Formats: sequence, structure tokens, C-alpha cells
Amino acid sequence: MTFDPHVAFLILVFAAVFTAGQAMFGLFTVARQKRQVNKRLKVADKVGGVEALVMELRKQRGLNAAGEKGGRLRWLSDLIVASGLTYEPKKWASMAALAAAAGGVGAAMLLKNPVMAIPGALIVGLGGPVMYLKMAAAKRSKALGAQLPQALEIIVRSLEAGHPVPTAIALVGREMVDPIGTEFGMAADEIAYGATLEQAVERISERCQHPDVDLFAATVRLQERTGGNLTGLLKLNAATVRERHKMRLKIKAASSEGRASAMILTSAPFIALGFITLTSPHFYGDVIGEPVVKIGLGIIGFWMFLGNLVMRRMIDMRL
Repeated sequence: MTFDPHVAFLILVFAAVFTAGQAMFGLFTVARQKRQVNKRLKVADKVGGVEALVMELRKQRGLNAAGEKGGRLRWLSDLIVASGLTYEPKKWASMAALAAAAGGVGAAMLLKNPVMAIPGALIVGLGGPVMYLKMAAAKRSKALGAQLPQALEIIVRSLEAGHPVPTAIALVGREMVDPIGTEFGMAADEIAYGATLEQAVERISERCQHPDVDLFAATVRLQERTGGNLTGLLKLNAATVRERHKMRLKIKAASSEGRASAMILTSAPFIALGFITLTSPHFYGDVIGEPVVKIGLGIIGFWMFLGNLVMRRMIDMRL
């Protein structure tokens, strides 16, 4: 095979862009790690009074004035609240419209059919934001699960020192970073605003939608209704959450081989296709427009999707 300077140039450009992206990601990660103040404390510096703080925090999470989820699409409301993103409907609508326009133009140009602009715009404009919200919610849920044992330890130590439960919850809101710092801080503000401990903790559970947080809320609710040693219950709760987190990590390690196999089997055909297209553009270019080839690619794509779905079900172990 003869040396093609154009292909070599494209490879060098790709390597440079990839390296620059990695460098920017590293700088962003370091800067994010240095920010130790949670979102609630930043909002508290801008507003005055507990009532204004509670209303502003609820507004930013997409909740109504009573702290409840609104809207007719309950699943979308749950997703927005669980993602922890600042609720800005006008900004989100503008970004979705731009994404839809880009998706429509891209689909029409790629498939050389103006009619395909409509499904392309719908997929990118509607599916893209929902997928982003799901990714943000999953990332936040993972961080909550990792932070919860430490938060429970802080509450237990504060109770052992003689502080009341609202003070212990407020301490978590001041000392811990997001996402759990803001969640417990909102609970402390709601208690100061007039809510009961049971109501505030129940709202944490509704916002977070995490099984370990649900267990914490159930523990507090049980103690509020029947009495008992809350410190001992929370110690047991913290130990249970920590063991569940360890088990999740063990399950993730055990299924890592399956995830790696799925990634390799999925990406290998596309990598080979890209390499062949760069080195020999006419290899596929001369036949890509044939009806038989299009049907074959559709069948292959369907079987790849089905295979990935089966592999995901095999490695998706929930605790």
C-alpha cells in the first residue's frame, strides 16, 4: 500500500484534537475538584432569609412553591429533579431547538433526502436532551450513593455530641459538597421554614430517587412514629449502606469483562469501516448506494442492536 499524505494528515489532526480534548478535560476536572462549596451555599449568599432561600432552591430544581413536582409529564419531572441541574426552561428549549435544527440538517445532508430532516430533528431535538438528563441523573445518583455513608456518620457523631437532629442535618448541608450537601441543606432549610423532620427527609427521598436514601428516610420515619434510639438505627443504616456500596463495586468488577467485550464488539466494525474508507474510499463508496447493500446494512444494524441489548441484560446486575 502506497503512502498517502492526505490520510497521514487526517490521522495527525485527529491525534491533535484528541490530545487537546484530553488536556481540557483534565483541567476541567482539577478545577471542579477545587470547588468545595455546594450549590445551596452559593444561593444562600445571594438571597436573604430562609423563606426566599427555600423558594429559590425549589425553583431551581423544577419544583413548585410547595416543594412538589409539577407538570403533566411526571416521568420528565422526576428526571429533571433527579438530575440536579438548574431548571431553566427557556434556555433548555433554545438549546433543544438548535440541536433539532442541526440534527435535521445533518440527517438531510447525510442521507441526501430532505424528508429525513423531520425524523432527524425529532430524534436529536427530543431524544438528545432526555438522554442527557438520564446521564446526569445516573451520575448524580452514583455520587449520592458514595457520599451517603459519610453523611450518616456525620449525623451520628453530631447526635452523640448532644445536638438535635435538625442541627445534625444542617451540619451535613454545610460541610459536604454536592450533591448530598445541597440535598441535606435543603432539608435543613425546610425544617427551619416549618416542615417536620419526617416531611423534610421524605422530600430528600423524593428528589434523590435512590434506594439507599429511601432506606434512610424509612429509618427516620420509623423512629419518628415509634420512638427508639435514632443514633443506633442510623449507625446500622450507615453500615448497611456501606456494605451495599461495596457489593455494587464487586458486581461492577465482576461484570467488567462483559462490558469490555460489548464495547469491543460494537466499536470494531465502525473502526474498520472508518479505516477502510480513509485508505480506500472506493471500496465501499462504489456500492453504498445499491439497494441490496442498504438492506444488508439495515439487517446488520438490527442484529447489532439486538446483540447489544442482550449483552446489556447479561451484565446489568442490580442490587
